[in-house]
Amino acid sequence: MKIIFMGTPDFAVPSLKILIDNNYDVPAVVTAPDRERGRGQKISYTAVKEFALRNNIIVLQPEKLRDENFISQLKNFNADAFVVVAFKILPTEVFSIPPKGTFNLHGSLLPKYRGAAPIQWALINGEHETGVTTFFLDEKVDTGKLILQERIKIDDEDDFGTLHDRMSLIGAGAVLNTVRLIESGNAKLITQDNSLATSAPKITKETAIIDWSLPADKIHNLVRGLSPFPAAFFYYKEKILKIYKTKINYEEKLSPSEIKQTKTKLFIGCGEGSLEILELQHEGKKKLKAEEFLRGFSFN
Repeated sequence: MKIIFMGTPDFAVPSLKILIDNNYDVPAVVTAPDRERGRGQKISYTAVKEFALRNNIIVLQPEKLRDENFISQLKNFNADAFVVVAFKILPTEVFSIPPKGTFNLHGSLLPKYRGAAPIQWALINGEHETGVTTFFLDEKVDTGKLILQERIKIDDEDDFGTLHDRMSLIGAGAVLNTVRLIESGNAKLITQDNSLATSAPKITKETAIIDWSLPADKIHNLVRGLSPFPAAFFYYKEKILKIYKTKINYEEKLSPSEIKQTKTKLFIGCGEGSLEILELQHEGKKKLKAEEFLRGFSFN
């Protein structure tokens, strides 16, 4: 079976790799254009492009997905199916090209957490389980018929970084199994129940601001959902303090946003309970464990 793979970040690479390792014909990948990044404005490639170049796979990087030349290029490959993992929203003109369809890997148990940030919102909302879903693309985003789902336990110690990496590997297995189902004609499609749908919108700066009037468990889950990137934060004397790791504490009796520090520990009061801050970063400085941070900084 011939497959065109579409994806951009690290999350997508294991899915591409597993197809190559299992001898599927992937003549080309589609990924985001190169961008200038960092202070030196150096050109950087996407993770998918870097993998493709190492494996001598053709790379397509359209600025616009409706570009006629790009669509013509896709058609010329005569691929059986398109596989999409962490990429842009595809127009109908693109996802309707392959005869066996276009499917997407999504980081939730659809129809829960439709949208751009399903892993983050599952953590922010304190879920104990999530999963990955493959589904055929349809006109509306994340609404197509389900092909396969894998459930994943969310551990108490998980943050976005650890859960993202685990889901990336489990998702790769789901991609491979989905391709095999499509190839064999054994895919049993399930229509999504829209009444069960929830949303997972893009994470914004406003999402990441800590409201210390909320209960400690809510703030703790916000920190988990946004660590290590972009990180939950609050302002202290007009400077941003990012929080990467916390522990809920009900023994320290502090009012919301009240700060208590010892030589080695840092606590901040919440609407209910307090949080012990375990890892944080002052604006313009390095991320540090609380004990290291407190050696050079005082909130008094």
